[in-house]
Amino acid sequence: MTLLEKWFDEVWNKGHAEAIDEMTTSSFRAHGLEHPDGTEVQGRDAFKAFHKQFCSSFTEIHADVQQTVTEGELTVARCVMTGVHTGDGLGLPATGKRVTFTGMCLARLEDGKVAEAWNNFDLALMYRQLQG
Repeated sequence: MTLLEKWFDEVWNKGHAEAIDEMTTSSFRAHGLEHPDGTEVQGRDAFKAFHKQFCSSFTEIHADVQQTVTEGELTVARCVMTGVHTGDGLGLPATGKRVTFTGMCLARLEDGKVAEAWNNFDLALMYRQLQG
């Protein structure tokens, strides 16, 4: 199991927020994620706030890691994400709708932890499913 497979399982599938501290460096940086107010998620604490907000908006969150590729200090994971929109944390009233969207995460590792991650998830598709 790659570190990203473990990351998606622990942080997203199991909802273990404490795994964020365990699996990232103290200088961790996330790229490509935004809070609902449009500010970019930068740093470990900002990612923990993003995770809490996302988990307060969705139940039954599941990340199905379809494939990973590792080369040197870089690992990429291709995922299918699902969840049920049951909370108001994204600035939208809860819809009860199930969403499915895809994405990729490229992580740079240092000493067996994620130091930096570039995320590209189809959040526009997720929002369309909530509004449609």
